[in-house]
Amino acid sequence: MKPISIACSLAFAFACVTATPVAFAQSSPPNQSSMAATTQTAPKLHAALRTLWHGHLVATHDYAVAVHANNSAKAAKAADAVVANAKQIADAVAGFYGKDAGDGLLKLLAGHWSGVKALTDAAKAGDATGEQNAMSDLVSNGTAIAKFLAGANSNWTEGALQGALVMHVNDHKTQVDEMMSNAPAATQAKSWAEMQQHMNMIADVLSDGIALQFPDKAH
Repeated sequence: MKPISIACSLAFAFACVTATPVAFAQSSPPNQSSMAATTQTAPKLHAALRTLWHGHLVATHDYAVAVHANNSAKAAKAADAVVANAKQIADAVAGFYGKDAGDGLLKLLAGHWSGVKALTDAAKAGDATGEQNAMSDLVSNGTAIAKFLAGANSNWTEGALQGALVMHVNDHKTQVDEMMSNAPAATQAKSWAEMQQHMNMIADVLSDGIALQFPDKAH
């Protein structure tokens, strides 16, 4: 989906959820059955967030493909797409929690992209130490993102989010390592499918929390 289409679908979904920014509100943690039900009660929100986070996967994958092919022009284009996607995610958060929150998340997402870029570049160069350093930065950044999000909505727990983000970071490493080592296409396809599945899980957790925080507005 093109960026403008993503933006339009998100704008529609968020309009259904809330018309004005709200403060970082807190609510009671959900029970498991309530959390599972939100996919059915807020399908537009879930679809929009899945689309947005999938955009992150596509753009970072495109960057890795370009780096592997030594195509600097395509790498630069993909990097721009990663940044544009991060701004869309930050704008989505700002729509719920205000501009300061959006700016805060954008800074954290910039840190995530910096780590993914460093990881990709190091894998291409065969720099194991560089990969290790990038992974350390990515895990620390994931902890910061988890803390930020848990502060926005108590339906999200810092520990659970941190675990999910570490899984996502490991998916990035698996992807770039397989790509740069020219792993069989079937192996890379399997890892790509798992990465998308994990990303959907994270997007759904975020949607669940929003739907539970705004039960009368989420659709």
